Amino acid sequence: MAPAAGEPSAAAGGGEGDTEAHAVIDVSSSETDSDPDPGFGGAGKRPRRVVATAGSGREAEKRARILAAAVPPGFLDPLPRPSAPPPPPPPPPRGRRVTRQFWNAGDYDGKPDLLGGDPSLRSAFAELLDNSLDEVANGATYVNIDMLENKKDGTRMVSVEDDGGGMDPDKMWHCMSLGYSAKSKVKDTIGQYGNGFKTSTMRLGADVLVLSRSCGNGGRRRTQSIGMLSYTFLRETRKDDIIVPMIDYEKGQQYWKRMMRTTSIDWQTSLATIIEWSPYSSEAELLQEFSSIKEQGTRIIIYNLWENEQGELELDFDTDVNSYASILYLRVPSVFQMILRGKEIEHHNIIGDMMMKNHVIYKPVMTDGFPRDIDMMTDVTIGFVKDAKHHIPIQGFNVYHKNRLIKPFWRVWALPGIQGRGVIGVLEVNFVEPAHDKQDFERTNSLARLEARLNLMQKKYCIMKMEESLSRELHIERDKNKSLIERLENVQKQLETANKEQEALVDIFTEERARRDQEVENQRTKLKEASSTIQNLLDQLNAARSCRKN
Repeated sequence: MAPAAGEPSAAAGGGEGDTEAHAVIDVSSSETDSDPDPGFGGAGKRPRRVVATAGSGREAEKRARILAAAVPPGFLDPLPRPSAPPPPPPPPPRGRRVTRQFWNAGDYDGKPDLLGGDPSLRSAFAELLDNSLDEVANGATYVNIDMLENKKDGTRMVSVEDDGGGMDPDKMWHCMSLGYSAKSKVKDTIGQYGNGFKTSTMRLGADVLVLSRSCGNGGRRRTQSIGMLSYTFLRETRKDDIIVPMIDYEKGQQYWKRMMRTTSIDWQTSLATIIEWSPYSSEAELLQEFSSIKEQGTRIIIYNLWENEQGELELDFDTDVNSYASILYLRVPSVFQMILRGKEIEHHNIIGDMMMKNHVIYKPVMTDGFPRDIDMMTDVTIGFVKDAKHHIPIQGFNVYHKNRLIKPFWRVWALPGIQGRGVIGVLEVNFVEPAHDKQDFERTNSLARLEARLNLMQKKYCIMKMEESLSRELHIERDKNKSLIERLENVQKQLETANKEQEALVDIFTEERARRDQEVENQRTKLKEASSTIQNLLDQLNAARSCRKN
């Protein structure tokens, strides 16, 4: 698969129409941007301005600010330069890694939520699933998530693979570049933020390797590309620029050959960097990873995964991922499978977990009272979770946007005690924009009105169900009272019957006793008469014996 000598060369990537390589992304400070860091950085920190050599402008700065709020603090900061004349210290010895704890790489302070664990971890994982699901339009039939072993050091890695349309070299470069997204212009796609892939992989692990194969539609040749975005590489080599090494191949008549845009030296340098800092030790091992992709698709390998203080992976890929992914989408195409470690993730719609369901149509309106769009409405399903009788402490609304879960079990009515407990709802709102991490919505008037309306819906539902419950209980109590009265009447009748039967038995017993007493008296009389007769006979016998002797 190696190319013949003298083949043309190309850079690791480039924008459409570019003729020179742009594999280096320059990072510099912004002296005017004073927005506080809403994500990983602490209060008072300022995001960094990221300027790609492929182009710049206000849009690039805006995308860069979004990225700066989501990557590990310090990731985009220029490394300190020594102020004294002596040369900088040498890089750390090879094999010594940067910290494996995400929050120790900066000032992140994540907190668990209702589903357990860190919401930013779920957001990162969900972003990768979003990208694969969006590829259904390009023929994707599955996304396969698995755990692999890094053969270099024995650590664990995460693999995410789909059989979507894949990426040609230009798209690959855009994917690995900071702040670029082609999805922002595509209707009904979930992954609409240019930095979703970068921030999600950075949140799961320090380093990522992307392998993608494109079938080359429109008369283009088939291509395959390999790119690496490595936090470990940048920190340990103390690079001033964000270097993203990439290599490309194109399919000849029989074999894959190297695709170069500048010089073979640049291509070899990118390959050597990837081999040194990736889990693979040779070009052949890298190319072997394409064996599972077939005609088209993308394979993402995240390594040097972030760990907690106990040395365990932050995200439980067997439990947290499965349960969250099962409710992540309101609808999943029948042709698409989500596979986790060899087992299909079964799609779960919590509407099926409800009892006593109600359906409410909500149509948002503007402040002037007129609808923004007559077709803009949502069907809210609200009900009690079936296990509410066991006092499961769950309540709130699962709010989706363009089929994607944004706010799981949103508590719009938080009261102490058991009020509202067990009341859940599901709705899809496409008229409220999600935040950049897709774990919340942008704080707008539309969201405030939606929250107020959902609050009112839950209160009305609880009051209505409480009245229905009280009515049912009253009806049940009345039925119980009626049943008790009937039982009492039956017992009284049974008692009267028993009394009569007892009186009859007493009469019978009295008559029987009198008869027996009379019979005893008659027997006694007969006994006396018999005794008297016997005595007379004895007297006569004695008198006869006396006469004989005389």
